[in-house]
Amino acid sequence: METLLFLVDGRTPNQLRPLTCSRNVLNRIHGSASWSQGDTKVVAAIYGPKSGTKKGENLEKACIEVIWKPKTGQSGKPEKEYEMILRRTLQSICLLNIHPNTTTSVIVRVVNDDDALLPCAINASCAALVDVGIPLNHLAVAICCGVVESGFVILDPSKIEEQKMKAFVHLVFPNSVLSVLPEESLHVGDEAKEHGLISSVTHGRMSVDDYLHCLERGRAASAKLSAFLRKNLQSQVPSNT
Repeated sequence: METLLFLVDGRTPNQLRPLTCSRNVLNRIHGSASWSQGDTKVVAAIYGPKSGTKKGENLEKACIEVIWKPKTGQSGKPEKEYEMILRRTLQSICLLNIHPNTTTSVIVRVVNDDDALLPCAINASCAALVDVGIPLNHLAVAICCGVVESGFVILDPSKIEEQKMKAFVHLVFPNSVLSVLPEESLHVGDEAKEHGLISSVTHGRMSVDDYLHCLERGRAASAKLSAFLRKNLQSQVPSNT
């Protein structure tokens, strides 16, 4: 069980770091949310939908714009890659035909980075979309899976733990939430949407078996993330009674 030594906080390789999520955390904007996994924290702010889209966008659909703000310094190549992945992910879960020829801006600000930054940003952005009331096909949850030299998979690694990994992958899974999507829409054919995969981004070299192992472990972890997100969003819905 030498892989347990990689987890400096004492958790097992199957355990996620502590999760926190809060909505409506910023003033004077349309919607916002913060998301933390361990010491990694991201705040997502939503502006829009506002009229008009950028040149080259489809006027018959809504446009999603993502701006990534690092904790310090200027945005570089990694941040631009994060913007692209996050934009594509959010476009895949939003109902883009409901508000055509509009732009929704998603501003992601890094508060602290202890790895798994992109999954935290995706999770925060999804919660912020719910906060502002953007129409969605479904939500999404993201997780990082790291692989050590022995092939063992560790969920949600910190920066110190990641340094001992040979590779890691960011996985994004659909999270169908009943308050957002009617129950009859939760299935495509005979397969529940939770069984799908929205996006996958790998870093380092891993075998096919390593990847499939990450996919299996990541999908299991996504169920825990989905339950946490669902409970959190429902607990923050104001009551009219």
